[in-house]
Amino acid sequence: MRKVKWGILGTAAIAVRDSIPGMLQAENCEMTAIAGRSMEKALQFKEKYGFLKAYGSYDELLADEEIEAVYIPLPNEMHCEWTIKALRAKKHVLCEKPLAPNAKQIAEMFAAAKENGVYLMEAFAYLHGPFINGVKEEVAKGTIGEVEYMESGFLTSDYDMSNIRMRKETFGGALYDLGCYCTSQILWVLGEEPKKVQAIAEFAENGIDVLTTAIIDFGDRKKATLTTGMNLATEKDMRIDRFRIFGTKGNIRSNVEFNECGDLQYILTVDGEETVKTIPTPQNYKLEVEQLSRCILEGETPYVTEEFSLRNSRLLDAILEKIGY
Repeated sequence: MRKVKWGILGTAAIAVRDSIPGMLQAENCEMTAIAGRSMEKALQFKEKYGFLKAYGSYDELLADEEIEAVYIPLPNEMHCEWTIKALRAKKHVLCEKPLAPNAKQIAEMFAAAKENGVYLMEAFAYLHGPFINGVKEEVAKGTIGEVEYMESGFLTSDYDMSNIRMRKETFGGALYDLGCYCTSQILWVLGEEPKKVQAIAEFAENGIDVLTTAIIDFGDRKKATLTTGMNLATEKDMRIDRFRIFGTKGNIRSNVEFNECGDLQYILTVDGEETVKTIPTPQNYKLEVEQLSRCILEGETPYVTEEFSLRNSRLLDAILEKIGY
């Protein structure tokens, strides 16, 4: 099997914790190069994870003609700049969420991908997993009737103020870091464009939102709410992940974590009778790397499409405007 030669721009924690383990499992991925802010850090990653090459700058990796695709786990404020640089270097790009701070920049990123004949996909790994897609299918086939209400929640502990998640200039805050999961989950399952948004937030002294709630109106009695926050016990690694979907015939509920893998369960209630559904789910980061690699090798369409990323960003833009961020 031919493998796509991948490079990674940066040595971020998400790459260590999630993406590199997924790439190591991916059958059609060759971990060719790693670039860090220093050669010392890049060499450490090369030795530890088995990359073939190490670079002391991101530009050096992008200049490597052997590299076909790059994964970008850089801080939020660097996504747009380095994604466009990579696309102009004729590299396919898998960039962490959120792609950019607003829909306008995301449109520019996809335009750059088209101009250079390469793929761009936003890294919502959990959307590739059979769990959320099993839930989506359950809703689509009408098991719980017509959906009237969905709620999605994602809350974590707060962080030391030196953390990039806690800084406005790095596009930190609960909605950017966590709430984009909630908006994507709601849009993915319901598959519709919102008609109206209301939102309220609590802010830290430095201006980031630490607790945000939104009401999303899809029309025809269908509504959704999200609650996202970084307000649980400080630095305790606590988190709440949940969703509930209510229809005219029943409901679906789950506390499965975003990006969790293993035998994942949701509870389906129809006419008062509960059924526990179990869906085996592989490592989601493996699935997204394999999918984009198939796009490159076999011409598949990116699973997380340009249309979906723009729809999700428009919803985030609307919420941010309502809370005055």
